[in-house]
Amino acid sequence: MPALSATSVTKRFGDVVAVDGLDLTVEHGSVLALLGPNGAGKTTTVELCEGFDSPDSGTVEVLGLDPVADAARLKPRIGVMLQGGGAYPGAKTGEMLRLVAAYAANPHDPDWLLSTLGLQDVVNVSYRRLSGGQQQRLALACALVGRPELVFLDEPTAGLDAQARLLVWDLIAALRRDGVTVLLTTHLLDEAETLADRVVIIDRGRAVADGTPEELTRAGAEHELRVSAPSGLDTAALAARLGTDFTAAVDSTDAHGSTYVVRGAEVTPTVVADTAVYLAAQGALITDLRVGTRTLQDVFLDLTGRDLRG
Repeated sequence: MPALSATSVTKRFGDVVAVDGLDLTVEHGSVLALLGPNGAGKTTTVELCEGFDSPDSGTVEVLGLDPVADAARLKPRIGVMLQGGGAYPGAKTGEMLRLVAAYAANPHDPDWLLSTLGLQDVVNVSYRRLSGGQQQRLALACALVGRPELVFLDEPTAGLDAQARLLVWDLIAALRRDGVTVLLTTHLLDEAETLADRVVIIDRGRAVADGTPEELTRAGAEHELRVSAPSGLDTAALAARLGTDFTAAVDSTDAHGSTYVVRGAEVTPTVVADTAVYLAAQGALITDLRVGTRTLQDVFLDLTGRDLRG
């Protein structure tokens, strides 16, 4: 039995279908990253699994229990990190964590957790006076202090600086090693690619992709060469150099340059070398080169589109 399963789950808010027949499973001791654009249904899905709301149809089981009907038995076994923090504004940092720890049968030492998350210097500071990053770290501490079997982390590194983000990554990796199941939502695709055993991408309440990061980034890319270099290169000239079996096009452009994709019957070492020689002749420095794989961002944008969501 998986640690979490959702079967044909649907949830509506008036005329809006937030979750539309979604199936989802999370195996014990694994990290699953739930991705999707704004309004895709991620937060609603997580709230249904946490027991904050009930589905209109379908079933949800968490650790073999109904998260609503069996809430009293389930809550001591899970940890929840909410986007909004969930702390009392006037409570001091240490008070808040010790309050949460008091509800657990065998909690972690709050002082150890405060030190681990770099909060030892703000133990006596009220929640409302903490920085956004400190509030995020306190919310994570509250989710972990009860030694949960399964933890829900809703955008755990949002607003964190680089050092704190790496710390959270290390903690999530440690949870996985200890056999804790993690359901993670994030907008940071490199975070999902680094941490997750499986990735599920949802859009408009439906799952549009499900697999390991490697499976998703390799699917459909067996005959692709992706090159990051300065913008403005002549892709027609590049394709002509490689031969009639190949095409070249700009895949995406940002402030750092463009990603070019070369497609053909077979990407051989000669094709890679000819591409590099052509770019060198143009004085273009290659900053990234991938054969037979895409980034998770490429997959995400291909499936959910590039238009800005409201």
